[in-house]
Amino acid sequence: MSEATLSRREWLLSDTPTSRAQAKWGRRYQTWLAFRRNGLAVAGLFIVLAMLVLAILAPVLATHDPGVQVLADRLQPPSAAHWLGTDELGRDTYSRLLYGGRVTLGMVVAVVILVAPLGLIVGCVAGYAGGIVDKLLMRVTDVFLAFPRLILALAFVAAMKPGVESAVVAIALTAWPPYARLARAETLTIRNADYIAAVRMTGASPWRVILRHVAPMCLPSLTVRVTLDMSSIILTAAGLGFLGLGAQPPIPEWGTMIATARRFILEQWWVPVIPGIAIFLASLAFNLLGDGLRDVLDPKQR
Repeated sequence: MSEATLSRREWLLSDTPTSRAQAKWGRRYQTWLAFRRNGLAVAGLFIVLAMLVLAILAPVLATHDPGVQVLADRLQPPSAAHWLGTDELGRDTYSRLLYGGRVTLGMVVAVVILVAPLGLIVGCVAGYAGGIVDKLLMRVTDVFLAFPRLILALAFVAAMKPGVESAVVAIALTAWPPYARLARAETLTIRNADYIAAVRMTGASPWRVILRHVAPMCLPSLTVRVTLDMSSIILTAAGLGFLGLGAQPPIPEWGTMIATARRFILEQWWVPVIPGIAIFLASLAFNLLGDGLRDVLDPKQR
């Protein structure tokens, strides 16, 4: 290890930081070191990053046009011409898998972007305000929690036009309540803290207290929950696609690919099994990553 690298490491691990930036980067580096000790979590992070890179670079890495049908090559086994075989319409499974990752993982990212801020704000407002506001928001949350996520998502999609956008909205409407519950519980533990009282004494408005001081304290627990919940979001998105209510053919989406090829599972097993393996790996990777983040971000696990 070079002297420059050693000095940088010592600067990050210093017990007496000389600036706020050094203290912040030191905490981040110590969090990474703790996370790196969990081999399964690192493996999950690697798989997630690899899938995201493959999905982003799908136009470059794909060997065929995912929508081109060549009926003469239908249901071909894996070969040099088609690395993962072809489907019932002669489309290259490898190329469709890459583009399907864009759709499936894109739906997951879109759902997280929608539900994480919503659940955080609802939970923080309910926990900080208390009283009638807390009761009203939590009763609305309880209504959504009373139904299984997939069943409720099916009801929402059935009320809208089947498609990727409808599936994202439906999953988002069913996924935010657990985040709101978690954020509320975290807020209840800190709303009477001395530093929150000091902020209120300076004349800060309730919204400033929530956004600047309460919500950031809820982020670590929320990050862990979101990461662990991504696997169920993937399964819900794939389930909607499998049932014909998510992405519509010929859009390559993992759940839709399994639905259109399930009748070939006994003879041409690779057609439905390969997208199923992709769903399994993505769900497993997010679970491993979430477990690792819980170990380093959740104070109760330390």
